[in-house]
Amino acid sequence: MPGCIGLYCGRTEDQYGNYSECGACASGFRVDENSLCKKCDGAPLNYDWMYLCFMAIVSLVLNWFFIDFTNKRKSSQLLILHGSALLEALISGVCALLVVNPVGNLDITSCPVTQLSDWYTLVYNPTPDYVTVIHCTQEAVYPLYTLVFIYYAFSLASMVLLRPFLAAKFIPRRGTKSIYAALFFYPALICLHAVLAGLIYYSFPYILLTVSVITIAIHLSLFKEQSTLELLKAHVKDGRNIVILLCHWALHAFGIISLTQLEYPKFYLPLLCLIPLPALIYIFTVKFTDPSKLDSV
Repeated sequence: MPGCIGLYCGRTEDQYGNYSECGACASGFRVDENSLCKKCDGAPLNYDWMYLCFMAIVSLVLNWFFIDFTNKRKSSQLLILHGSALLEALISGVCALLVVNPVGNLDITSCPVTQLSDWYTLVYNPTPDYVTVIHCTQEAVYPLYTLVFIYYAFSLASMVLLRPFLAAKFIPRRGTKSIYAALFFYPALICLHAVLAGLIYYSFPYILLTVSVITIAIHLSLFKEQSTLELLKAHVKDGRNIVILLCHWALHAFGIISLTQLEYPKFYLPLLCLIPLPALIYIFTVKFTDPSKLDSV
C-alpha cells in the first residue's frame, strides 16, 4: 500500500480491515511512519502537564490582577473574590480533564509532540497538482490544543455562574469590574492560544521566567519609599505584599522546573535557591538606581 503525501495525511482502517483514502486522522489518532492513523494511547509528558498548568495559571493570575486592580480600596473582603477565582480554576480544570478521552477519568491520553508543525497542521495540507487540496488538518497534539479551549470555556461559565452572586452578597458594587475585565481577556486568551499555541508550548518557561522578573521589579517600584529598609518593612508588616512576593517566587520556581525538568537534580535543584535573587537585588541596590537621586550624582 503506497504511503500518503503530506506530513499529516493518513489512512484509516475500518472494522473489516479495509483502508480509506489518504486524509485527516480522527480525533485522538495520529499518522505514523507508514501513513496509517494510529490511536494515541500514551500519557502526557511532565512538560505537557506543565504547559497545561501554565495556560491555566495565566487566566488565574489575570483574574487575581484585575480583582486587585479594579478595586482601589483594598480590604479583606477581596479575598472572597480571589478565592472564587481559584475555585473557578479548580472546577474548570477538573471538568476539562473529565470530558476528554478517556471520558470521566482525570488521567488523559495524548499524542506526542515531535515538532512545531504539529500545532499547525492547517498549513500543511498537500496540493499534489497545485489545484486540488488534500485536507489533512487534524489535532496532531491531541488533546493539548483543544483542552485549553475547553478549560477557558468552563472558566467563563463557572465565573458567570459563581462570582456575580458572591460579589453581590459580600462586596456590593465592587466586584463587577473584574468580571467585565474577564469577559474581555478570556476571548483574548482564546485567540492568542488559537494562533500561537505551538510557539507558547516551546517558549512558556522562558516567558514565565522573564515576566516574573519584570513584574516583581514593577511591584517593588510602585512603593513610595524607595529605600532598602522601607521596602523590607513593607514586606514584613503587610501580608498582602508577602503574598504577592511569594506568588512571584512560586511562578519563578515553576519556570525553572519547566525549563530544566530537573533531569539532573544535583545540578538543577540548587538553581531553586536563586529564586529570591531578583527581588533581593532590587531591594539592596535600590539606593543606587533611584531616579530622584540621579541629579545629585
